[in-house]
Amino acid sequence: MPALDFPLDTLRPYRGSATAPADLGDFWDATLADARKQPLDVVLEPVETGLALIDTFDVTFTGFGGARVRGWLHVPAGPRGDVRAQPLPAVVQYAGYSGGRGLPHQDTVWAQAGWAMLIMDTRGQGYGGISGDTPDPHPSAGGIAYPGLMTRGIHDPEDYYYRRLYTDAVRAIEAAQALDAVDPARIVVHGVSQGGGLAIAAASLAARAGIGGVIACLPDVNFLSDFRRALDVATAGPYPEIERFLVRHREMAATALRTLDYFDASLLARWATAPASFSVALRDEVCPPSTVYAAFNNYGEDSPEGARPAKDITEWPFNNHEGGGEHQVAAHLRRLAELRSNT
Repeated sequence: MPALDFPLDTLRPYRGSATAPADLGDFWDATLADARKQPLDVVLEPVETGLALIDTFDVTFTGFGGARVRGWLHVPAGPRGDVRAQPLPAVVQYAGYSGGRGLPHQDTVWAQAGWAMLIMDTRGQGYGGISGDTPDPHPSAGGIAYPGLMTRGIHDPEDYYYRRLYTDAVRAIEAAQALDAVDPARIVVHGVSQGGGLAIAAASLAARAGIGGVIACLPDVNFLSDFRRALDVATAGPYPEIERFLVRHREMAATALRTLDYFDASLLARWATAPASFSVALRDEVCPPSTVYAAFNNYGEDSPEGARPAKDITEWPFNNHEGGGEHQVAAHLRRLAELRSNT
């Protein structure tokens, strides 16, 4: 398959096509302040999985609008009922589009490496290959949407689906920090595709809200970035839902694009302060490489010149949306080992 995006000399410095709304910071400050008025009320219940080396707990906490969000907590096995006597660094993991937290035994890799691992369920999703258990009890008032989630509430940033989900992602960091099993000063956020976009948003919004403790952001082939460019070049996956919606609702194009600017990871990324390791697939039809580079190049740029977070990006030249796959997991395991030894 031929390359589908900019040539490399244009791609690598690319910073995106969107302009931040004048009230972007105020919008997110108000959203997060309102959400944080609600007690997290984190509840853990042990779950039997049959895995001898991993202990798993069903987690619930309060997300956007007071809704209860579910997840799994995996930790290296200890005495049953003793979550961990020694607090562990933690990875907060977010799911890809249409996915949820899955079954309790399904994904434990970071716990196998000795970390606590909180997998956040994704409200209203879990209908794809990985099941979920968290409903979205806040139907969008606008009503009109294309099947899927990309246009749900797109008439107004206040009502857009991803306002709820980004807020849940920040609250998941706080929920992890509230656990006795977790060292609140050593949190890593990670995800692939939608999960990668959520990791960027969560790290950036947490920094904006003054929530400390995030020591790394690991987004792979991230979604939810540079929507305007994605609508021009993405040929598969969720972005075309927006295009198909606007085919019929021509009058909403300007409104939809304005709403999406409030949720563009390439704009939110400027607030991030934690070091980051990105990955990008140069033949990605779902999350085109230019949209990933837009988030990468803007990441941390609002920090003072001498205090900008370290960041790097791994290119997978011949891969589509699978990106680095198992090779990327191996690279992250090496990064986690380094982080653990250095913090």
